Amino acid sequence: MEAYTVSDLIEEAYGLKNYQVMLAESRARPVVYDTYYNIVAKAEGDGTPTRGEFRQMLQRLLEERFDLKSHREMKELPVYALIVGKNGPKFKESAPDAVLVSRHGVNGRNQTMTLAKATMQSLADDISRDFGIDRPVLDKTRLTGTYDIKLEATPEYRINHGSASDDISVFTAVREQLGLKLEPEKGPVEVLVIDHVEKPSED
Repeated sequence: MEAYTVSDLIEEAYGLKNYQVMLAESRARPVVYDTYYNIVAKAEGDGTPTRGEFRQMLQRLLEERFDLKSHREMKELPVYALIVGKNGPKFKESAPDAVLVSRHGVNGRNQTMTLAKATMQSLADDISRDFGIDRPVLDKTRLTGTYDIKLEATPEYRINHGSASDDISVFTAVREQLGLKLEPEKGPVEVLVIDHVEKPSED
């Protein structure tokens, strides 16, 4: 791992977004955000660790080398509520014998997703992850089934760093392709609060 801040390491170790990492004390900010580290390590044994095992090892490294102490809590933060548009959804429920599908790809500047047997919660999570939205997406559609869904849109970070004429905002795509809406509001989000962290111990 090269040129990672402590914040980057925490996000990877605990599977978080940047808005889910908070400081209990502002004096920890230089340690968490302003210094970059290279980490070289080899896991014991000959096998390749799973993503979950890798994250557990990274958590131990943060606790032992950076003396990280933290706790989780719920905070009211800016979110996007995924709701049904006035004309209703534009997708259909999956057939009872449908097989779970979750395909994510690229089409030029756009991200694409093709889902089968998808819940609205999984769709909200995928939208938040795939399209670079700056806040979490909460499912408030009240749709409780499983559905076949196709969505294509340009990630927000690509639009923000130089838009193209054929870019498709995810906000437009969700409305026009799915018949849903992303409405800004505040809602409960689980965060990791950093209570204590130090510069790492020597090798």
